[in-house]
Order: sequence, then C-alpha cells, then structure tokens
Amino acid sequence: MKTILIMEDNAHQSRLMRRLLEHAGYTVLEAADGESGLRTAMAAVPDLILLDMGLPDLDGQTVVGLLKGSTLLSQTPVVAVTAWPEDYAAAMATAYGCDGYLSKPISAHLFAEQVGAYLAPTAGES
Repeated sequence: MKTILIMEDNAHQSRLMRRLLEHAGYTVLEAADGESGLRTAMAAVPDLILLDMGLPDLDGQTVVGLLKGSTLLSQTPVVAVTAWPEDYAAAMATAYGCDGYLSKPISAHLFAEQVGAYLAPTAGES
C-alpha cells in the first residue's frame, strides 16, 4: 500500500483529499504546515508528497528544496497542489523542482487517478 503525505493548511481541503485517497486504498498522512510536514516526511518517507504551495510558515519553493535536498527524500515525487492559474502553476512547479502539479479546486471524481499517475509501480505491481 502506497503512503501519501498531504501538506495542506486548509483543513477542509486536506480532509477532502485524505478521504478521496483513503477510499482509493492509499495510506494518508497529513501536515498543516511546512515544518511539521518536513518532520513527517523524514520520519515516514512517503511514496508521494502533495504540497500546498502556500503554507503559512514556509513557502513552497523552500519546502521543495529541502525535500529534494534530503538523501532520504530526493527521489520522492513532490506534486504541487495549487490554485494558481494553470499556465503559471505548470511553470512554477517546474521552476521550484516539483514533479508535477494539480489544480485546485480538485475534482472529487478524478483526484485519486490524477495522484496515482505520479506513483510509479514498484516491482511486482502491475
């Protein structure tokens, strides 16, 4: 079972993402700010990190830099989840070092599939 860390300060948004991902069979961890998100990521080494680019304590660029600079987490996909306009989101996600982005508001029907596209199958999975 894949583990996904949601770093999102909006409790409603985080709860919605968690429910959709758990329903799809993922284990979900949550953090409401960058500092606790970084601690959780280092302790759990999730398979994917969904990152709100507007956290209250650390900006998205800093968080991505710290995650990608970590030996433990450098290969972990980081996906920006943002309300930025789509063309800007794509450019900023790339510039910040994210592996992709998802736009807010998320689609309840498509979200788990969109997230799953960022998870590479491991040996033995089809």
